[in-house]
Amino acid sequence: MPKTIKIRKGLDIKLMGEASQTITEKTSNFFALKPADFHGVIPKLSVQEGDQVKAGSVLFHDKNNERIVFTSPVSGEVTQIKRGARRVIQEICIRRSREMEYENFGSADPNTLSRDEVKDKMVRSGIWPVIRQRPFSIVANPLQTPKSIFISCFDSAPLAPDYGFILKDRLGECQTGLAALAKLTDGKIYLGLRPDSKLAFDQSGNSRIEVNYFTGPHPSGNVGVQICHVDPINKGEIVWYLNPQDLVTIGQLFQTGRYDATRIIALTGSMVTHPCYCRIVRGSSVQEIIADDDQTDNARIISGNVLTGKSVDRHGFLGFYDHQITMIPEGKYHEFLGWGLPGFHKYSTSRTFFSWLTPGKKFRLDTNMHGAERAMVMAGQFERVFPMDIYPNHLIKAILADDIDQMEALGIYEVDEEDFALCEFVDTSKMEIQAIVRKGLDYIRQEMS
Repeated sequence: MPKTIKIRKGLDIKLMGEASQTITEKTSNFFALKPADFHGVIPKLSVQEGDQVKAGSVLFHDKNNERIVFTSPVSGEVTQIKRGARRVIQEICIRRSREMEYENFGSADPNTLSRDEVKDKMVRSGIWPVIRQRPFSIVANPLQTPKSIFISCFDSAPLAPDYGFILKDRLGECQTGLAALAKLTDGKIYLGLRPDSKLAFDQSGNSRIEVNYFTGPHPSGNVGVQICHVDPINKGEIVWYLNPQDLVTIGQLFQTGRYDATRIIALTGSMVTHPCYCRIVRGSSVQEIIADDDQTDNARIISGNVLTGKSVDRHGFLGFYDHQITMIPEGKYHEFLGWGLPGFHKYSTSRTFFSWLTPGKKFRLDTNMHGAERAMVMAGQFERVFPMDIYPNHLIKAILADDIDQMEALGIYEVDEEDFALCEFVDTSKMEIQAIVRKGLDYIRQEMS
């Protein structure tokens, strides 16, 4: 029986630059896979510069679990392997060939395969890393079995892509993908939707697929919030999750036997001339995606959304898990006594400025922090935007103190950095809260290993 869950705490940040529902084809010649996108993975290369690869050819694997491989999104030549300090691999760059060639992993109906056969096909093709696990938000271990799998089919982050629009013609592949995922767990597959969603998944073939509806502001679309309200994680339990577009990729693998890394992303933000949706291949060059925009000189380019995305150079590449590129103005200026002005054009989560008189207004926010880090203030700011059954202030303090017992008692196994993105946004102390949460997760994982 579907449930409708009302999320009352949170915040919708209304920004200018929403993508119009038109899809532009973007052709990129350069691609890269970045090992840093896969948290906790230690890469070991399987290719060298100059090697020819096909879409689906192995580029590197995880030293800690050699079964998990990471494959090329396109066919072509490995042009460069960029390394950073201590020869850490940063990017594996590929120049696309004129004609796409694919590794053949064989088509199959997942309903006729065993659990091990489904896993084997997904692992060999390099699709497996699209599945991540809570706790720790790392690539799922194929040797484990999760108690459930979550897919949030909407994104409530600022200017986020509309998956109802993106997936409206891909429900066939999604159903095949769901059939494959159903082989991977003994529990339920939970799909999170808005009540007005037009996505109609067929549940008749599998009783373990369950749809739940969520209302309310951001972060209602975060999978962590949905896990917390539907099937909370206790110590020792594992939940897997993935993006709805990855359902299409999994479905295509079983229908065609190919790893097709094509996806649709949203090009958004007030610095984008024509915000729209773009059909690209995973790992595309950012420069080629934004080639039609001429106002990038003073823009911060973000792979992802403004709350959780990473700043990238225009010569960089789209992140593996990102479905959005956002461009907003850089805020390199000092405002003398700005706090004393009426501020009709200024965004505020409190009523500091008179802009609260226009609640529907969309803002052109920039990157200015309007202050530096200062002492932590217990003012109840976090609790107003944090809809999980967790005390965010106390958990952050436990992480800062490296107190594992308190971290466990306060629910660190359920959270990820993105769940604290709004806390970081409203924080008057200007702390990097998402980085603190990641430090806590890494510390616990290290102590448990």
